[in-house]
Amino acid sequence: MNLSRPELKGTLGAVASTNWLASGTAMSILEKGGNAYDAAVAAGFVLQVVEPHFNGPGGDVSIVAHQAGTDGATAVCGQGPMPMAATIETFRALGLPQVPGSGFLPACVPGAMGAWLRLLAEFGTMRLADVLDPAIGYAAEGFPLFPDMARAISVLAPLFADEWPTSAQVYLPGGVAPAPGSRFRNPLLANTYQRLLKEAESATSDREGQIEAAHNAFYRGFVAEAIDAFVPRKEMLDATGERHRGLLTGQDLADWRPDVEPALHQGYRGHDVFKPGPWSQGPVFAQQLALLEGFDLGAMGHGSADHIHTVAESAKLAFADREAWYGDPDFTDVPMAGLLDPAYTEERRKLITGEASRQLRPGSPDGRTPRMPERPRVDGVPDQEAEWLRQLDNGLPTIAQLTSARNDTCCVTVADRHGNLVSAVPSGGWLKSSPAIPELGFALGTRGQTMYLDEGHPNSLGPGKRPRTTLSPTVVLREGRPYLAFGTPGGDQQDQYTLEFFLSVVDFGMDTQAATEATTFYIGQVPSSFVPHESRPGVLMLERSCAPDQVAELARRGHLVDLVPELSLGKVCATGFDHANQLVLAAASPRGRQPYANCR
Repeated sequence: MNLSRPELKGTLGAVASTNWLASGTAMSILEKGGNAYDAAVAAGFVLQVVEPHFNGPGGDVSIVAHQAGTDGATAVCGQGPMPMAATIETFRALGLPQVPGSGFLPACVPGAMGAWLRLLAEFGTMRLADVLDPAIGYAAEGFPLFPDMARAISVLAPLFADEWPTSAQVYLPGGVAPAPGSRFRNPLLANTYQRLLKEAESATSDREGQIEAAHNAFYRGFVAEAIDAFVPRKEMLDATGERHRGLLTGQDLADWRPDVEPALHQGYRGHDVFKPGPWSQGPVFAQQLALLEGFDLGAMGHGSADHIHTVAESAKLAFADREAWYGDPDFTDVPMAGLLDPAYTEERRKLITGEASRQLRPGSPDGRTPRMPERPRVDGVPDQEAEWLRQLDNGLPTIAQLTSARNDTCCVTVADRHGNLVSAVPSGGWLKSSPAIPELGFALGTRGQTMYLDEGHPNSLGPGKRPRTTLSPTVVLREGRPYLAFGTPGGDQQDQYTLEFFLSVVDFGMDTQAATEATTFYIGQVPSSFVPHESRPGVLMLERSCAPDQVAELARRGHLVDLVPELSLGKVCATGFDHANQLVLAAASPRGRQPYANCR
């Protein structure tokens, strides 16, 4: 393998994120004396500004954090719930067979801001102004417009101009789509951040008090008021091709606070792996590890047909369980202990043979009967409709047909000299999700599209219930010491891309940078969490760097191999520790050309 970049090492701190402006911001915070959590929050706010096609203040975030001197990790849930008015009957009455992928109807309580503030308050050391100022600067003074964002704005420009004028105000300066590389500003968003900070600082001089005042300004103050005045009162065009009011109200925001809980734990070959709970897809990572611990992957050889086949078949079993069992544990009894029970895992492992399966086969933990969701057939918009309407019909942030790789969403990871580790995956509230809120400069997330109008399923729609999110960061300890924090964009594929990274390090002995650049693959068998919930049974998406003889062997075993360009799947970012040399380390995938790592 010819690596494009080295594994970075330093002594002060390490950062890796999906955007170099965010990485530079995080490193500047570490240089000013902030810890890993301060740096991650500052980078998270910058990502909201510079990658609004992937995330925003109206979206969501999942965070896993390890504090130096402890033996575990904490998950911060920034996945907001559905509005209290959101019921299955509400959508049925509108004649909808599923929750649409864009517009106001799938909008949840925006959880990202609350989660970042909670992380800062409980784990950080800096004041709100210290971590918010860089984002304010980029929003007010501008940043170079990235090509993906410019393409997205160009495709959606007719929608913004004709139907979503509040988005046009933000993204079409002078009434035209800005050019790639041009200096782009979002003064409305800058003003929103500045007002949050002003209200925080006018409330008190206390650090924690200011963070709480900012939370109140967002969820009970002027931000909630702006959302309440627009979303449930204004009919706007959405993915159905019709105009609907939203269900989200200011009261929904006022009633919500982010959860902080012990992260889910799974051991693997002497490592302690920590993930968010079953309100996310995170436990599929743990289930895959449990299955794979029964195989000698290292002896198979990296990139061999044996290696790829075994990992792919394990993924099919774990994701089938996701479909049948995962949901908001506040509303459904998720049998997590049973799903990770060694006896259950052993029975499931027996299903992995030398042939590729083309079925989703959920298991029966604790003897319970699995429930797969009913998926109505929904016809897409007619071919003669406008391109922007076809884009609305796809609930992912990427502009469909411009890229085949699912590399949407953002990621930031940080390690500091104290031994703290944090990984965060923010998403939602992207510019094609819903109309921008007047005077605020950002859109709302549409994670509600991942829920089913199927009464009784763990991930069925319900008022105040969290949609099962795909956002899935990871923190790993080794021999009780902090080791790695990593994450990636990629929707449903996140826990395949990052699993392959982790296995490359643990089972195949690669350094972290080599692991980010290794051949990557994913299964198409699992129905997408996002509208239109497509699946491709038997398909194995595989980068062309895989050896041709191994590709042929995978096809012989029954995989429908779909070769994609090299370095096109995932954007894994990782930070961690080289304890033997008392160093921090960082790595970032070269995929997409925007992720960057930094060490000092």
